[in-house]
Amino acid sequence: MTLTECFYRNQMILMEGALGERLKREYGLQPDPEIALASLIFEDKGKVALREIWSQYLSIAEKYKLPFMATTPTRRANYDRVKRSGYHKDIIAKHVADLRAIKENTDTEMYVGGLMGCKGDAYTGEGALQTEKAREFHKWQADLFYQEKIDFLFAGIMPQITEAVGMAQAMSDTGIPYIMSFTIQRNGRLIDGTTIFDAIERIDNEVSNKPLCFMTNCVHPEIALEALKQPFNNNHVVKRRFCGIQANTSNLSYQELDQAEKLHCTEPEDFADDMVKLYQYSKMKIFGGCCGTDYRHLDCMAEKLIKEMK
Repeated sequence: MTLTECFYRNQMILMEGALGERLKREYGLQPDPEIALASLIFEDKGKVALREIWSQYLSIAEKYKLPFMATTPTRRANYDRVKRSGYHKDIIAKHVADLRAIKENTDTEMYVGGLMGCKGDAYTGEGALQTEKAREFHKWQADLFYQEKIDFLFAGIMPQITEAVGMAQAMSDTGIPYIMSFTIQRNGRLIDGTTIFDAIERIDNEVSNKPLCFMTNCVHPEIALEALKQPFNNNHVVKRRFCGIQANTSNLSYQELDQAEKLHCTEPEDFADDMVKLYQYSKMKIFGGCCGTDYRHLDCMAEKLIKEMK
């Protein structure tokens, strides 16, 4: 079954929780200055840590009989950064193979995704590309994932619309199912001021193959709920097309979290309750975690969401 078929046949899909925060705090691993977590595939300790964390999240999908989505930790592994880092482009293939090995050893319905990100700063929009340049820039990474027959592509924390459109076009050109995930604020807008509604409409109208859906990540469910309730986002298009979240456990702003020295985390029960409130309004179907989450948060969230959906 393809992810597209899975998406339309299931009421809920579980997506992975935090990777980066856990790798740093629990395993003492440090991201590469250029390609961040992508470099860990070349370290034995890094590979073991990644597999342990993914296996924890996968076990939750197994427990609740949910499809599971996981993405390669390659948001920063674009052409420029890989070249500067000294690593080879086969870093993409190695990450896909590592996740696929997990998929091949489970009976759970699992989908391996290729994670991509903006060229500049995901939390400020600084250094964002214009559409034509973005399409050309992101084609390199999208094509490498295509060569590896990835199950889906995922654009994480996209703060600015022109680059998001260009990346969507590069993803669309591959013919692979893909998801666009935005960096959103309480006011219902991306970092550059574009409303969620306008961002969806523009991307859908400027690509040949539309995204499977739109999401947000690295944001608290309370903030996402407030954003979706803004009058300009409270419409059929957003409710139909905006279908998922990888949520933080903290409701601090991006700027506060990005500079924080300590982990801001709420209890799994509180996190799950906030995710249920978001579901009650939005009827999303893809739920995962980001900063501050671990397997406990995803387990509690899955249990409460499944009860709510019955």
